[in-house]
Amino acid sequence: QVQLVESGGGLVQPGGSLRLSCQASGFSLDDYAIAWFRQAPGKQREFIAGITRNGNTNYADSVKGRFTISRDNAKNTMSLQMNTLKPEDTAVYYCAATIGVSVTWGQGTQVTVSS
Repeated sequence: QVQLVESGGGLVQPGGSLRLSCQASGFSLDDYAIAWFRQAPGKQREFIAGITRNGNTNYADSVKGRFTISRDNAKNTMSLQMNTLKPEDTAVYYCAATIGVSVTWGQGTQVTVSS
């Protein structure tokens, strides 16, 4: 069964940090480009960070300098380190793996930034 499972979400105060992880099963992540998206209430899902098969990264302007995407092909996992979190970062975060036109999504994990 092809599956992505996120973990690491939760409640954090403004200025704090969280690390999200995404475990792949049923397929090998090193064959895929990977990315993180998020969706805030009432808004469309948006791209925030991506990393290609050869390690090139790309970030949305809203998170550049604060978030870091990484992959560990040996563990078949991907991560998103989020620092200096802001209330506007509150959203459900999704990991995704793409190859060609095929996209596999995780189920999402809630991140809430609030004092």
